[in-house]
Amino acid sequence: MSSSFETPRSGGGSFGSTSATGGTGRSESIRDAIPDAEPIHGAHDTYAKGEVGSIGALIGDISTDFSTLMRQEVALAKAEATQAGTTIGKAVAMFAAAGIAGLLVLLFVSNALWGLLDNWMDRGLAAIIVALLWAIVAAVLALAGKKQLDSFKGLPNTTETAKRVPDALKGNEAQR
Repeated sequence: MSSSFETPRSGGGSFGSTSATGGTGRSESIRDAIPDAEPIHGAHDTYAKGEVGSIGALIGDISTDFSTLMRQEVALAKAEATQAGTTIGKAVAMFAAAGIAGLLVLLFVSNALWGLLDNWMDRGLAAIIVALLWAIVAAVLALAGKKQLDSFKGLPNTTETAKRVPDALKGNEAQR
């Protein structure tokens, strides 16, 4: 019954390729990122040729195309998240190594400053001066960090977009 609707797309690309989306920049990334993604074999080419089937077949094809598209989008999101996680993980490791190296530099500079001050005054007083310098630096950085954190308002764009999804699926226009 639906054999006339199961013709493969002429171009062989999956739904979501550049030709199907009008050049959205996602190109063949679905097929590349998801090896088991099959192209959507739906009624769009058949209906474009003017052949009309039953309403039930049309709704079935739309449902099949939509579910395939949703599966492909979820798989693409997983692949993108995995790639982004790997990249972020490498960057975090490099920052951690840089932080450790910076800490060692600070320790050696502090020790050198302590030794320099030790030439002119008591060793204990030189250590207290170096410690007070670092206490001032720590206080300034803590205040700057608190100010930055107080200016953080959360994720307003993501929250607003997530609130609109149910209305968009129902076909209603979301209210601003």
